Amino acid sequence: MPKNTVTTCVVLNAKIREEFGDMHLTVELVPSRCWFSNVRDHVSQSDWDKLRKASYKKAGYVCEICGGRGEKHPVECHEIWEYDDEGFTQTLNSLISLCPNCHETKHIGLAGLRGRGEIAKAHLAKVNGWTSEQTEQYLKLVWAVWTERSKHEWKLNFEWLENLSVHIKPKR
Repeated sequence: MPKNTVTTCVVLNAKIREEFGDMHLTVELVPSRCWFSNVRDHVSQSDWDKLRKASYKKAGYVCEICGGRGEKHPVECHEIWEYDDEGFTQTLNSLISLCPNCHETKHIGLAGLRGRGEIAKAHLAKVNGWTSEQTEQYLKLVWAVWTERSKHEWKLNFEWLENLSVHIKPKR
C-alpha cells in the first residue's frame, strides 16, 4: 500500500479515537472490494448455524451493544473484522450478537441503499448519546477510512475459525 494511504488511515482512525473515545456502537464499513464476502460464504450451512447459535446463546439472546432485541429475530450474528492497512488483510476476530437495529447501523452504507440510512443514524446517535452533529462528524471520518481502504484488494484471514476447527471453503 502506498505510504500515504497507510498514513491516511492511521491518522483518521486516531482522530476517531481522539474525538469519540470509547463508543458503544460503531460503524464498520467493509471495503467495497470485500462486499458480499462473509463467513457464510466460506463455511457450510451447518457450521454457520452452529456458530451463530452459539453466539446468540453466549449473549443470552440480547444485543451485546444495547441490550435490545428485535421483533422478528431477537438477535443477529455479526462478524468482527480487523483491517491491516499495510498488508491488505481483513482478519476475522470474533462473532457477536446484535439486535437488528445495531446490526443495521454497523452496516450503515447498506442501510442507506435500502432507504434506512436516517433510521440507522438515529440509532447510532441514541446508543452513543450523540448529537446529530457529532454523528455526522463521526460518519464523515468513517467514510474517509472506507474510501482509502476501498482503493485496494484485500485478503481474508479466517484463522479464528480454523482455530475452532471450522472448515473454510472457497467462496461459492
